[in-house]
Amino acid sequence: MIEEIRNFIALDAAYGTAGQPTEEQLQAVARAGYQLVINLGLLDPKYCLPDEAGSVARLNMQYRHIPVDFQNPTLDDFLAFRDALLAARPRPVFVHCAANYRVSCFMSLFGERDLGWSAQQAEAHFRRLWSPNEVWSRFFEQTRLALRSMP
Repeated sequence: MIEEIRNFIALDAAYGTAGQPTEEQLQAVARAGYQLVINLGLLDPKYCLPDEAGSVARLNMQYRHIPVDFQNPTLDDFLAFRDALLAARPRPVFVHCAANYRVSCFMSLFGERDLGWSAQQAEAHFRRLWSPNEVWSRFFEQTRLALRSMP
């Protein structure tokens, strides 16, 4: 059932990404062994569950919400995401937003910075599910450059 979540991708044993899961799909996330759920989407009733934090807690997983404005992603958003992933190690993490677009960008940047992905691997993952608009293409390149200059 986890494969039925919109745009689900299992990157490896540690990371799974997707669009917004349903309540039933969250149960599949828990059964798959994920211990932390990170939501990069906004709490818009059109796209999210009424009480995802509560649903995740009832499934004995941890929850972290890092709201990323689709029209204005920031370096601070990415750094909060990166900090959450680094703090979660070695626990398996399930990351989602509405459609796995925000997540694909953030995971690509994290992969290149922290998982040893090549620039080509990161670029391919970023574009795997969608053709990023100008906002996201610019954000990806600017953040990539900023990360390269950070220790």
